Amino acid sequence: MTSMLDGCTPWPAECVDRYWAAGHWRGATLDDLLRDWALQYGPRTALVHGATRVTYAHLNRRVDRMAAGFRLRGVRPGQRVVVQLPNVPEFVITVFALMRAGAVPVFCPMTHRASQVSHLVRVGQAVGYVGPPTHQGFDLTAMAAGIAAEGPFLRRVFTFEGPGGSSPYGGFTVDPAGCHYYPLGSLDSPPERPLGQSAGQVAFFLVSGGAAAEPALVPRTHDDYAYQVRAAAELVSLTGNDVYLAALPAGTDFAFGCPGIVGTLSVGGAVVLVEDRAAACLPVVARERVTVTSLEPAAARLWLDSLPAVRADPGSLRLVQIGGGPLDRATAERVGPALGCRLQQVFGTAEGVLTLTRRTDPDETVLTTQGRPLSPDDEIRVVDADGKDVPDGESGELLARGPRTLRGYYRAPDLNARSFTPDGYFRTGALARRTADGCLVVTGRPEDHGSTL
Repeated sequence: MTSMLDGCTPWPAECVDRYWAAGHWRGATLDDLLRDWALQYGPRTALVHGATRVTYAHLNRRVDRMAAGFRLRGVRPGQRVVVQLPNVPEFVITVFALMRAGAVPVFCPMTHRASQVSHLVRVGQAVGYVGPPTHQGFDLTAMAAGIAAEGPFLRRVFTFEGPGGSSPYGGFTVDPAGCHYYPLGSLDSPPERPLGQSAGQVAFFLVSGGAAAEPALVPRTHDDYAYQVRAAAELVSLTGNDVYLAALPAGTDFAFGCPGIVGTLSVGGAVVLVEDRAAACLPVVARERVTVTSLEPAAARLWLDSLPAVRADPGSLRLVQIGGGPLDRATAERVGPALGCRLQQVFGTAEGVLTLTRRTDPDETVLTTQGRPLSPDDEIRVVDADGKDVPDGESGELLARGPRTLRGYYRAPDLNARSFTPDGYFRTGALARRTADGCLVVTGRPEDHGSTL
């Protein structure tokens, strides 16, 4: 079995052997892959945020020095650190730096507040927290201090300051609970000797859970995620000439790796980081000559409705991925003519389920389905209430297992008993039907089960 953190459910040995034999898993950690990309694409632009541009070489150097800074301040291999950052270059730098330091970042949505973040800290036994002092008027550092005072785990808070920012908490302080506070920008130390890490270990945690559920931690390994971004990048024909717009939160699976941020970096393209607002995004598409982006249906409708008023030219776009919820046909039919690009429908979950339409699919398939599984080794079932497979065309619950789909949430035995079949299929909670040519039409899902991309 694959070696993972205690509290994780590994893939069975026979599956591990099959995924290695098929070439899906290749034994490279994500931070090692970043080193390779920096060597290959060094002077090219990797990240763009407003007027800020970061080359591949600089990105890798910053990751090296921040990783050394984390280790100098006591973050040890295997420890978890909650990362709650907006779409800024520091999100990418921090995540890769933590992985390079051997720690495990926990991607936390910016919308999460004390009850959800404290749950992530408690379940993950997180020793660290990274976030801005405030966000949209909410005091995140005070929230982290309150969580630190309540439990024994959180003892290091790293505050991110934007350009010209200044934290009211100062730097290098210790509170009465023994929690240390450091400016994130102070993590700048000479690089240390690289750690020898296994690609079968957990690279990071995504967060799952609807509005009515406590967030669950989704372990994603280096092997499974490297395969996902590589396969997704190949499927959409991503190249070094592409510019990807991260309009959705960078910590979502959709924006981070479908192929998203990491997939774009893997081929030497540029990643543009912005917030998801139509009025802000469309001018950026024109200015940066964006070629690929990912949107939820509501954002896609906003883009389409805003085009006449914004008067931005989206002519550089070649592909818009839409997922995260049902896409009505009327909106789907508007995408191509209005934006001058190809539509790709996507269904996925943080747990590793991923289906997509293909470039060669007929228009009807692209407009009405969420496509086929990414991997030839993805196993998909549509079952009735008794767990029996239903015929094509009939609706049922979507079950999945494969080389990217987890076998269990982290330290959640009761949830795992409800969410997985005895033979390892993940119960997505999504209602779907399969067409005669093997595509999926996802019709809905309970709000408190899992999370879509």
